[in-house]
Amino acid sequence: MSALPPPTRPEVIEILVSGVDRYNPSNIGILEDYLYHQIRSQEYDCMANLAILKLYQFNPDLYNPDVVINILIKALTTAPQPDFNLCLSLLGERDAYPPPQDEPDTLPILLPYLTNLSGLLHQCRFPTFWAVYRSAELESLRDNYTVECVGFEDSVRDVAIRAVRAAFQRIDKERLGSYLDLEGEALDEYISRLGWTQDKNNGVVSVPANPDNRIEATVVRENIQLPQLTKIIAHAQAA
Repeated sequence: MSALPPPTRPEVIEILVSGVDRYNPSNIGILEDYLYHQIRSQEYDCMANLAILKLYQFNPDLYNPDVVINILIKALTTAPQPDFNLCLSLLGERDAYPPPQDEPDTLPILLPYLTNLSGLLHQCRFPTFWAVYRSAELESLRDNYTVECVGFEDSVRDVAIRAVRAAFQRIDKERLGSYLDLEGEALDEYISRLGWTQDKNNGVVSVPANPDNRIEATVVRENIQLPQLTKIIAHAQAA
């Protein structure tokens, strides 16, 4: 989680999350509206979202399962940052929250799946992530939540790209496509937008050099003085 506030954070939110009113329950509506602004605009503010969960802890009657699910969805795409686990730590025991009056609480149903998806992203198991995400079991997550979260799938692809940049100088195009859940022209366009190049003959994509994927030889020099060496030899003989 970044310690710096997002540059797009409105002044009213800055005052709320940085001041004494952070856990004032009368401000929950402002923070929830700001969350839905994040959902619609591809912005993200972890501290503001954590403040919502803390308010739910202090005031169980304010609990809204849809808000919690949307917070977790936004936190998913920050991997490998620990935002998702930070959110989980504030959920506490489910029995602490009263059941919603108008509709069933979908959080207990979706929470294990969301936790699994988060783990797959942290483990860089991207093809498995997409398979689970596209599965029939998560149809309600896709149809009711992530479809409303603008750019969700591209944000997941950003997670995969960060991992690829750190680990590869060259990667098979088909393998890259499995990480991104893309193929054909859609994959070609995505590679082009990244500014990466691909060899049409062998299907290999070149990843630009960066500090993480650059291989550099390291020379280690040991500086052991003769008196130190004599003590080491004497100790070894004594043993």
